[in-house]
Parts: sequence; C-alpha cells; structure tokens
Amino acid sequence: MTENLGVVAHAAEDLRIEALPEPVPAADEAVVEIAFGGVCGSDLHYWKHGAAGASILREPMILGHEVSGTVVQAAADGSGPTAGTRVAAHPLTPHGDGVTPYPEDRPNLAPASTYLGSAMHLPHTQGAFARRVALPARMLHTIPDGLSLEVAALAEPAAVAWHGLERAGDVRGKRVAVIGAGPIGQLVIAAAFHHGASEVIATDLFDVPRAIAEQHGARTLDARDAEAITQLHADVVIESSGTVPGLSAAISAAVRGGTVVMLGLQRAGNIEVPMATAITRELTLTGSFRFAGEFDAVLEALGDGSLRTDGIVTHVVPAADALEGFATAADASVSSKVLLAF
Repeated sequence: MTENLGVVAHAAEDLRIEALPEPVPAADEAVVEIAFGGVCGSDLHYWKHGAAGASILREPMILGHEVSGTVVQAAADGSGPTAGTRVAAHPLTPHGDGVTPYPEDRPNLAPASTYLGSAMHLPHTQGAFARRVALPARMLHTIPDGLSLEVAALAEPAAVAWHGLERAGDVRGKRVAVIGAGPIGQLVIAAAFHHGASEVIATDLFDVPRAIAEQHGARTLDARDAEAITQLHADVVIESSGTVPGLSAAISAAVRGGTVVMLGLQRAGNIEVPMATAITRELTLTGSFRFAGEFDAVLEALGDGSLRTDGIVTHVVPAADALEGFATAADASVSSKVLLAF
C-alpha cells in the first residue's frame, strides 16, 4: 500500500505534503480512497494567510473539501455506500447552537456547522486532501455511472454555483450576468445555461477565464469596462468575484427591478457599495452561502452532461506536487480550476 500522503496547512506560508497515519474510522464512517481534490479559494487563504475569513489556523489541518474517490471500507454500522462504490463528498455537518434560530429546511444556515477542511472550530475539522480518509457515511453520495471521478470532484463547487443561481428564482428566458469568471463563476455560467437562461454575459480581468466562458456560449467583457457593464441591464446578476469592485459592478449591471445574488464572499466589516442605485432601481439583493439539498441534482446533471464543465479544469497536478498546484491555482491569469490527483 502506498503511503497515505496528505496536504496539511500548519500556518501562513507553511503548507506541507506529509505521510499521514492510516485512518481509523468510527462505526458510522467509511474509508475512502481519494482520487481527485479541487483547490478552493479557502484552501488558498489557509496557505497564504493562515486563515480564511474568521477561521484562523490554530493547529495543523488537512485541507480540502471538494473531493471524489472510491469507498474501500464501508461503515461498520451498515450505513452509507458499500466498498467499491464511487462517491463524491458533501462536506457539511449541520449543527445548531441551541440559541440562534435558523430555517430547518436550510441546513447551510445552521450557525454551529462544521465543514471539511475548516478551522472555524477547535479542534479543526480535518479535510480530505489525503490518499485515504475516514468520512461520515452520510456525506458520501454515489457518482452516476459514466461520470468520471475527475469531473465528480467538481460537484461541491458546482452545487455552490447552482444554489447561488437558484437564489435568484427562475432564470428561464432571462439575461444573466456573472461578475467574475473564476471557477465558481464558470460553474454559474454552466448552471445558468442548464437552467434555461437566454443569454449569459461574464466579466473578468483575465483572458483565460474569459476564453473558457466563451467556449460555454457566454459573451464576455473586460471587468475594467465599467461603461459596458452598466449597459448590460441584466435581469439577474451573480456576483462571484467576492470583491468590493465586483459587487459595485453587479449593482450597476442589473436592470431596474432586477436581482443581484451576492455569491462571492466579501471581506469582513463594512464595505462601500452604491446602495442608492440599488434603492432607486428597486433591486433585490440576496445572499447565497454554500448549498443545501442540491448535491444529488448536481451529480445527476454532471452525469448526463446537461451541466457542462469542459475546459473548467485547466490543471491536474499530482498531490506530491501540491505546492506547485496551489501556486498555479492562485494565479487566475493562467488557471481556472486546479485539481490534485491522489
């Protein structure tokens, strides 16, 4: 058996590829041999800054929450998939805090939840960037026949994009603008066409993401072309850059009476945006956080090809070269989605 190689963040600028102990599963956990893991923006933040927003590294943590693989040992309690089943992981464990109310049918809003590869709580919730990991059987969703493990690794970020788009309601026949054509933005474009949008326009600073968006049928604009963005009059605008200029652009791109979905996570604290424009245009501004029950629908759409992801993965890097993969993922001018191959 090969050594159980894992990708572990110790502190800012201290990312290590380490040989980990073999996983020892609890009764309700299965051992999964990971095939592919997608590098997310939060993984990059832990690497570069030792924190992702308010989640601060206080102990070594295995990164990774966008993973696919094969069950090699089923859960001892009989729950979940059997050995040999190909799976993608839904990384959320919803928890209430006993005080803060939240809608029971929206588990992504449970205030004390844990997420694979997150330092929000102590001890941290270890992630799944390792060759073999023990995961709760309830997290494991069977991959449709014919869907590759590589594409299945996109299920988690695709669910984020899908959820964000559906926060705007029915987009059939509507003009959709996507501000920021990074990996999530690309998946929003794919979801918008899947959901019947008549036109999709994407903005980005760089040529590579704009070219990928155009391959999927979107019209693109340079994100610096403020005048052209103002003239979009889009029915729905999905802000997926997570930047203050991006949110301002999203508001300016929306038609009067339109909807702006704030999908990209903004920095903490107050930010300056053109709220007068949002008010006088009677825009609907709505937030979007992670996803809820969309995971199986996303896997099905990936499996039947109706959710197109071709070209979105630009680099597949061996896990042993994870530092190189992280550096590539951090450079939006040359990459879109980077996968680690375990």
